[in-house]
Amino acid sequence: MADYCLRGISENGQVRFWAIRSTDLCEAARLCQQSSPVATAALGRLLTAGVIMGLSLKEQDQITLKVEGNGPLGQLIAVAEADGTVRGRVENPLVVVPDKAPGKLDVGQAVGPDGFLHVIKDMGFGEPYVGTVSLLSGEIADDISNYYVESEQVPTALALGVMIDRDYHVSAAGGYMVQLLPGATEETAEILEKNILSSPVVSAMIDRGDTPEVMLEQILAGIDYKILEHKDDIKFQCRCSHEKLADALASLGTDELTDMRETMEQVELTCGFCGKKYYFAKDELTEIIDRLEK
Repeated sequence: MADYCLRGISENGQVRFWAIRSTDLCEAARLCQQSSPVATAALGRLLTAGVIMGLSLKEQDQITLKVEGNGPLGQLIAVAEADGTVRGRVENPLVVVPDKAPGKLDVGQAVGPDGFLHVIKDMGFGEPYVGTVSLLSGEIADDISNYYVESEQVPTALALGVMIDRDYHVSAAGGYMVQLLPGATEETAEILEKNILSSPVVSAMIDRGDTPEVMLEQILAGIDYKILEHKDDIKFQCRCSHEKLADALASLGTDELTDMRETMEQVELTCGFCGKKYYFAKDELTEIIDRLEK
């Protein structure tokens, strides 16, 4: 089964929702980062949330989720596009921390409960919107739900799960997000709360193979709803290129580039998102220096 995301709204217009399978994109991220299980789980959750949030954007818009906790993983980042693609990285992908229970990864400890979540929305004009909230737990889903409540005043329930097999590959990943819209009644809110509390945790849903459709049937039981979009082709996709890495080199300035040209046969740069290596010969460094000096 390929990854996909469902987006929809309740018939009464009081609830909007997303449900997603993100197994393949989380595994692609793991292969790029060569990450430990807990790093894979943390980044996979952030990437999955990024896809959900990105699908709410207009074409050409972009959203960046940046988690800066006090745990050993360091900074985590996910950059999502409106087309369902996402890329991301974790600063320290090889981190290992004790499980919180047998077989249960302690993502909150690895991320760190203290720190900040930054949500950066680039609409393609002017300065990007930046919303920042303190981390609640480092578990990712709680922190993003808190962002919606504090920064956008939208009551939100977000559940994310990434299951890691014994050989460290991602066996299942996904989740759902449900939001109450303005005018939502107390009755609707109570139905959602009851459904969420009585349903298995999302990791258990994912582990037993529940599809996004099945997740929605449980979370929205008693509420009539309609699917507005079935988004296929969501995936981990880096947008690096030789030209973009050349621009990164140019940001170092002429003095440092000149020193590199004089002391190195070639410069090797590695993309932090996908791990692809790019090489720049002396003549390319000269071209960059000449361009800067014009």
